[in-house]
Amino acid sequence: MTIKKRETVVLAGDIGGTKTNVGLFVMGKKRPEPLVIESFASREAPHLENLVDRFLKSHPAPISSACFGIAGPVINGWCKTTNLPWVVSETQMKRRFHWRHVRLLNDLAATALAVPLLRRIERISLNKGNMQKKGTLALLSPGTGLGQAMLAYQDGKYVPLSSEGGHVSFSPTMEREIELWRYLRKKFGHVSVERVLSGPGLVNIYSWLRDSGRFKEPLWLKALMKEGDPAKAISESALRKKQALCVESLRFYVSMLGSAAGNLALTCMAVGGVYLGGGIPPKILPALKQGAFLKAFMVKGRFTDFLARIPVRVILNDRAALLGAAHAAFEALKD
Repeated sequence: MTIKKRETVVLAGDIGGTKTNVGLFVMGKKRPEPLVIESFASREAPHLENLVDRFLKSHPAPISSACFGIAGPVINGWCKTTNLPWVVSETQMKRRFHWRHVRLLNDLAATALAVPLLRRIERISLNKGNMQKKGTLALLSPGTGLGQAMLAYQDGKYVPLSSEGGHVSFSPTMEREIELWRYLRKKFGHVSVERVLSGPGLVNIYSWLRDSGRFKEPLWLKALMKEGDPAKAISESALRKKQALCVESLRFYVSMLGSAAGNLALTCMAVGGVYLGGGIPPKILPALKQGAFLKAFMVKGRFTDFLARIPVRVILNDRAALLGAAHAAFEALKD
């Protein structure tokens, strides 16, 4: 890692329930460019400061500003993470590392900031649509959880709007979805959208179909799910081995994801486009392209034609949240 004299360096972090990425960035011609990025297992650390301290011991640098995209609601520079036992605050990070500029963002708000910076090879279109420049953008990101965010254009720049929409109530729209809701209601009480449209959500769908008696679970698949990531086992078995239970689980998942994306597009009038982020969409692209997603996305009664004109794209850059956080860190220097 080489830092030029007088070159401004910022630190960016993307804190997720499973993995935390931390990186040093300098400003390139059009967007922040990484000097070094390191990944950590989030659950192996007692708090964020521990991870940052370990990172800086390996990669010492003069930090001008820092920004962290974090999976959880950020209020007044403070966050209690949703899927980790961490409390993070801007004030605490400033005191610990003696930085002047520290900003916390919801991780989806950070990802949203990266959307206008993405290169063409870092996204793929599911629906070309008719993008309106400076129009509101919507982001839906299924992964360990389900994140949502918006990006509104104001005063010459895009402003991220955070959301915890992944925790709103799941609203079934057909008989089989009602069956799924009843199954999950007995298990969890409140059934949020995240209980269905996330990595664990795919497993919930699979479990419901299995327990319904419609499909048989082969022993090799049961063993595979126990050995590693069950959501990964389901999606890969659907795409590669065409195992019937997995195929139906993924088809059902993709259809409901399309419906949720359409709901979000209507909620915030996302005439600038809807983007799918998170770790899952790039891994299930073949399923997303098969038609069930867009059909569910567009079928909204009188607004079907309106939704047909909205672009839908999948983000392929798995470091988008880190890029957005680095962008926010540089913007903080202008305040």
